[in-house]
Amino acid sequence: MKKILAIALVLCMVFALCATSASAADTVKIGMVTDVGGVNDKSFNQTSWEGLQALAAEDPSFEVAYLESKTDADYQTNINTFIDEEYDLIICVGYMLADATREAAEDNPDQLFAIIDDSSCADLPNVACLMFAQEQASYLVGLVAGSVTESKTVGYVQGMVSDSMNLFGIGYITGVLEVCPDATVLQYNANNFGDIAGGSTAAKNMITNGADVIYQAAGGTGIGVINACDEEGIWAIGVDTDQAPLAPDHVITSAMKRVDVASQDISKAVAAGEFAAGVHLYDLSNGGVDLAPTRDHIPAEVLELVEAAKAAIIAGEKTVPTTVADCPAFTLGD
Repeated sequence: MKKILAIALVLCMVFALCATSASAADTVKIGMVTDVGGVNDKSFNQTSWEGLQALAAEDPSFEVAYLESKTDADYQTNINTFIDEEYDLIICVGYMLADATREAAEDNPDQLFAIIDDSSCADLPNVACLMFAQEQASYLVGLVAGSVTESKTVGYVQGMVSDSMNLFGIGYITGVLEVCPDATVLQYNANNFGDIAGGSTAAKNMITNGADVIYQAAGGTGIGVINACDEEGIWAIGVDTDQAPLAPDHVITSAMKRVDVASQDISKAVAAGEFAAGVHLYDLSNGGVDLAPTRDHIPAEVLELVEAAKAAIIAGEKTVPTTVADCPAFTLGD
């Protein structure tokens, strides 16, 4: 009997070990590296992380973590940390991580990566580039701004100048001028995604110069823009996520970019063994970009205009410009 009990105990231990090993093998580890805007930027870093958290809550087989980059020097260090810890997928948030992502991907060909808002790594077989037609959503909020401005002066604050970031301004200005051809669009490049005070100062300068609507595509810096608009009682337009909760009385709308969905999609693809390198485009047609669901402050006739424009873009009847040459009123350049 003792021998039987001993054998049974050993078998239980073996089964338990096997179960543990199987569980560990079934876990999909997703690591996210922020840009310098930080994980609480109320914008695309935070939205990406919230998407991963929601995925893990829905499916416990996903283990998710993030590392915050305080400076550019942290990008490579944070990526290497996830590589050393054998994460299945490393998601790099923002085009500022492009060089670090390329270097790490070339040095570690068996490691899978995804990068948001950059396509320069699309040639690498282990990098998925999660791109968004941000000009389309920006065009829609531009229609709103051009329709509701009373001063015919609106503002635009951009976090940094790059081909990707310029799309926000190009789309917005195109929309504004389409409905208000004689509007003045004040423009400012903050050259920083984490400067709340700087964003506030830029917005107040624009308000002093007559702006009664300001759109920001500036990450954490944009929080300062929204704060200033709230304080001065003018309309703010948010970006990336629905930013109405930041100033419910003065955020008229936001240009949403579903980085949360994109982060979930690529994570699920890795889990299913269906990872695909190259460009993954999210636009109006697949719900990857859109006007935010909070629309209480937008007049009904303006919403009708926006919905008609959206339908025309999806149907291929209208194309929003994507280059500075096609939108000469955009003066931040490249």
